[in-house]
Amino acid sequence: MDTQVKHNYSKLKPSLFLLPVLLLLAIALFLYSQNALDPTSYVNVQKDLFYYLNASLGQFPNIEYNLTQFGDALIFLSLLSIFIIYAPSIWESLISVSLISLIVSAVLKDIFSVPRPAAILDTHSFIIIGQKLPGHSSLPSGHSITIFTTLTVLLFAFMPQKPIQRFVWVLFILSAGLVLVSTRVGVGAHYPLDVLVGGTVGYMSGLAGIFFSRTFKVWAWVGNKRYYPVMISLLIACAIAMVVKIIDEPLPVFYLPLAVLIFSLYKMSDVYLKK
Repeated sequence: MDTQVKHNYSKLKPSLFLLPVLLLLAIALFLYSQNALDPTSYVNVQKDLFYYLNASLGQFPNIEYNLTQFGDALIFLSLLSIFIIYAPSIWESLISVSLISLIVSAVLKDIFSVPRPAAILDTHSFIIIGQKLPGHSSLPSGHSITIFTTLTVLLFAFMPQKPIQRFVWVLFILSAGLVLVSTRVGVGAHYPLDVLVGGTVGYMSGLAGIFFSRTFKVWAWVGNKRYYPVMISLLIACAIAMVVKIIDEPLPVFYLPLAVLIFSLYKMSDVYLKK
């Protein structure tokens, strides 16, 4: 599996950045044409769409609240922990993209300083599911960045060779990403453009992380059995964090990552002891 992943990553070209760059430029031109480059106008130009989507998606609060948890890096990365053993190249990229997306998200949120819906709109006029977020860190959506960075790594790691299969795979990943990021509007935490920009930035961060890991091999030690005790310790810490989450809020979505972590710990320990 890891050989195929490396092969797929080796075929990626910088031209893949062109489409997301054009999308971001199109969004910027749209905002410019609407005189919506300042935070208040940015909110007003999409307020009606936000209300519509929030009201529609908010009719399924349990589904929305569970699905939006995938924007938490702990959840998504825990689900992929088994690849440390079978496809460490994926994790080399995941570490890189996580660091890149964390930095990019923090910098962009600080630059734009857009008020979240709960900070500027009447909180009785829309649906809030879960914690009310009143800060000025709406653009871009950090959850959306996390979701699309992770999905981008998986998209290219398992890209099929046949055109039809490739089309179906890309469509599946894109659809899954859009469903997951839309929950940020459904729970009342972000505006539509926040998640669109966040998803696009996430895709670009994912690509950047793959290129970085492919070039510099900084995380090549991840798949080395000699360092499994380090990875086992990290997985144990993640499992404890998941248990704490479940105790605090027993959402169904938390149990699968915990089960995968436990299985990954078992397999990794077994491989290490037999080395």
